[in-house]
Amino acid sequence: MRCEICGKTLAGRPLRTKIDGSIMLTCQECSKFGKVQREPPKPKRPRTAPRTVRPLEPVNEVLEDYNIVVREAREKRGWSREDLAAKIYEKVSVINRVEAGKMAPDLKLARKLERILKVRLLERLEDERLEDLGPKNIRGATIGDIARIKKN
Repeated sequence: MRCEICGKTLAGRPLRTKIDGSIMLTCQECSKFGKVQREPPKPKRPRTAPRTVRPLEPVNEVLEDYNIVVREAREKRGWSREDLAAKIYEKVSVINRVEAGKMAPDLKLARKLERILKVRLLERLEDERLEDLGPKNIRGATIGDIARIKKN
């Protein structure tokens, strides 16, 4: 390797020298024209903690006939939609859409409805169906999955 100032062949390691805002590799003699920089620390590799296998969280899904279950349970108790909405701190329009089947309740809403109406709206996915959702069986999306090719 050669000194970037004088061009002399370097016997040992060059010195990193900052000269006029530029860092140059110089010999011992040329390093006096600037400020010698210390070597940057080598990046440390992060320690990897031993991987622990986390058990899968139970996966729940809403029953297909959730709207009928909610409506019948509400009517059985003699509550209006307004009463049910007030008891679970939701808007009446949410109850209307759930009972009409236009909106499937999310997990939080389904649990509120289960608790207040004493019904079951959530079911656990079966083991076979959980295996289908595993990372081994998920493939990346292809162009064909996303776009429809129009034939002339």
